[in-house]
Amino acid sequence: MPTTRTRTKSSVVVQYAVPRRGVPGAALLRKWARCASSRAVTLRIVGEREGRELNRTFRKIDRATNVLSFEGGDIVLCHPVIWREARAQGKSVTAHYAHLVVHGVLHLRGYGHEKKRDAARMEAREIRILRRAGFRNPYTVE
Repeated sequence: MPTTRTRTKSSVVVQYAVPRRGVPGAALLRKWARCASSRAVTLRIVGEREGRELNRTFRKIDRATNVLSFEGGDIVLCHPVIWREARAQGKSVTAHYAHLVVHGVLHLRGYGHEKKRDAARMEAREIRILRRAGFRNPYTVE
Protein backbone atom coordinates (compact mmCIF):
# COMPACT_ATOMS: atom_id res chain seq x y z
CA MET A 1 0.00 0.00 0.00
CA PRO A 2 2.02 3.00 -1.17
CA THR A 3 1.71 6.39 0.45
CA THR A 4 2.34 9.77 -1.09
CA ARG A 5 4.19 11.49 1.74
CA THR A 6 7.93 11.88 1.76
CA ARG A 7 9.50 10.48 4.90
CA THR A 8 12.76 11.26 6.55
CA LYS A 9 14.71 8.78 8.65
CA SER A 10 12.88 8.03 11.90
CA SER A 11 9.78 10.00 10.93
CA VAL A 12 6.38 8.58 11.76
CA VAL A 13 3.50 9.87 9.67
CA VAL A 14 -0.01 9.28 10.99
CA GLN A 15 -3.01 9.26 8.66
CA TYR A 16 -6.60 9.03 9.85
CA ALA A 17 -9.13 7.62 7.38
CA VAL A 18 -11.76 7.39 10.14
CA PRO A 19 -13.12 9.90 12.67
CA ARG A 20 -10.60 10.29 15.48
CA ARG A 21 -13.10 9.57 18.24
CA GLY A 22 -11.79 6.66 20.29
CA VAL A 23 -8.49 6.52 18.37
CA PRO A 24 -5.28 7.42 20.22
CA GLY A 25 -3.74 10.72 19.20
CA ALA A 26 -0.93 11.00 16.70
CA ALA A 27 1.68 11.81 19.37
CA LEU A 28 0.99 8.53 21.19
CA LEU A 29 0.95 6.50 17.98
CA ARG A 30 4.30 8.02 16.98
CA LYS A 31 5.76 7.32 20.43
CA TRP A 32 4.81 3.64 20.30
CA ALA A 33 6.21 3.23 16.78
CA ARG A 34 9.49 4.84 17.85
CA CYS A 35 9.69 2.52 20.88
CA ALA A 36 9.95 -0.40 18.47
CA SER A 37 12.23 1.11 15.80
CA SER A 38 13.84 4.26 14.49
CA ARG A 39 12.67 3.31 11.01
CA ALA A 40 10.48 5.75 9.07
CA VAL A 41 6.89 4.50 8.92
CA THR A 42 3.40 5.62 8.03
CA LEU A 43 0.59 4.55 10.34
CA ARG A 44 -2.83 4.66 8.66
CA ILE A 45 -5.95 4.22 10.78
CA VAL A 46 -8.76 2.85 8.62
CA GLY A 47 -12.35 1.67 8.83
CA GLU A 48 -13.74 -1.79 8.24
CA ARG A 49 -14.25 -1.37 4.49
CA GLU A 50 -10.70 -0.26 3.72
CA GLY A 51 -9.24 -2.82 6.12
CA ARG A 52 -11.18 -5.61 4.44
CA GLU A 53 -10.25 -4.44 0.95
CA LEU A 54 -6.54 -4.29 1.78
CA ASN A 55 -6.56 -7.69 3.48
CA ARG A 56 -8.42 -9.21 0.52
CA THR A 57 -6.09 -7.60 -2.02
CA PHE A 58 -2.77 -8.35 -0.34
CA ARG A 59 -3.44 -11.48 1.75
CA LYS A 60 -6.42 -13.01 -0.11
CA ILE A 61 -8.45 -13.03 3.14
CA ASP A 62 -11.93 -11.54 2.79
CA ARG A 63 -12.25 -9.82 6.16
CA ALA A 64 -10.71 -6.87 7.94
CA THR A 65 -7.84 -7.63 10.29
CA ASN A 66 -6.37 -5.58 13.12
CA VAL A 67 -2.98 -4.68 11.61
CA LEU A 68 -1.26 -5.04 8.24
CA SER A 69 2.40 -4.22 7.62
CA PHE A 70 3.79 -3.47 4.18
CA GLU A 71 7.47 -3.67 3.26
CA GLY A 72 7.68 -0.02 2.23
CA GLY A 73 7.08 1.08 5.82
CA ASP A 74 3.30 1.35 5.83
CA ILE A 75 1.27 -0.02 8.71
CA VAL A 76 -2.52 -0.13 8.50
CA LEU A 77 -4.54 -0.34 11.72
CA CYS A 78 -8.26 -1.12 11.44
CA HIS A 79 -10.04 0.81 14.19
CA PRO A 80 -13.31 -1.19 14.36
CA VAL A 81 -11.43 -4.49 14.61
CA ILE A 82 -9.04 -3.13 17.25
CA TRP A 83 -11.93 -1.72 19.26
CA ARG A 84 -13.86 -5.03 19.17
CA GLU A 85 -10.77 -7.06 20.10
CA ALA A 86 -9.91 -4.76 23.01
CA ARG A 87 -13.43 -5.11 24.43
CA ALA A 88 -13.47 -8.88 23.92
CA GLN A 89 -10.05 -9.25 25.59
CA GLY A 90 -10.86 -6.91 28.49
CA LYS A 91 -8.11 -4.47 27.50
CA SER A 92 -8.17 -0.73 27.03
CA VAL A 93 -8.30 0.39 23.42
CA THR A 94 -5.15 2.42 24.10
CA ALA A 95 -3.20 -0.62 25.32
CA HIS A 96 -4.36 -2.68 22.35
CA TYR A 97 -3.34 0.06 19.90
CA ALA A 98 0.09 0.29 21.55
CA HIS A 99 0.53 -3.46 21.17
CA LEU A 100 -0.55 -3.52 17.53
CA VAL A 101 1.63 -0.55 16.55
CA VAL A 102 4.64 -2.31 18.10
CA HIS A 103 3.56 -5.59 16.47
CA GLY A 104 3.30 -3.94 13.04
CA VAL A 105 6.69 -2.25 13.37
CA LEU A 106 8.33 -5.52 14.41
CA HIS A 107 6.96 -7.14 11.27
CA LEU A 108 8.74 -4.41 9.28
CA ARG A 109 11.93 -5.31 11.16
CA GLY A 110 11.64 -8.93 10.02
CA TYR A 111 9.92 -10.51 13.00
CA GLY A 112 7.22 -13.07 12.28
CA HIS A 113 4.94 -15.51 14.02
CA GLU A 114 4.29 -18.28 11.51
CA LYS A 115 6.53 -20.74 13.36
CA LYS A 116 6.25 -21.35 17.09
CA ARG A 117 9.87 -20.36 17.74
CA ASP A 118 9.52 -17.14 15.74
CA ALA A 119 6.27 -16.29 17.53
CA ALA A 120 7.91 -16.74 20.93
CA ARG A 121 10.79 -14.46 19.89
CA MET A 122 8.42 -11.79 18.56
CA GLU A 123 6.14 -11.93 21.60
CA ALA A 124 9.11 -11.60 23.98
CA ARG A 125 10.29 -8.53 22.08
CA GLU A 126 6.79 -7.01 22.12
CA ILE A 127 6.50 -7.59 25.87
CA ARG A 128 9.86 -5.88 26.55
CA ILE A 129 9.04 -2.88 24.35
CA LEU A 130 5.56 -2.46 25.79
CA ARG A 131 6.83 -2.77 29.37
CA ARG A 132 9.29 0.07 28.70
CA ALA A 133 6.37 2.11 27.32
CA GLY A 134 4.36 1.50 30.50
CA PHE A 135 2.07 -1.34 29.38
CA ARG A 136 1.49 -4.80 30.78
CA ASN A 137 2.10 -8.04 28.93
CA PRO A 138 -0.53 -8.08 26.16
CA TYR A 139 -0.63 -11.88 26.14
CA THR A 140 -1.80 -12.35 29.73
CA VAL A 141 -5.41 -12.26 30.83
CA GLU A 142 -6.12 -10.41 34.06
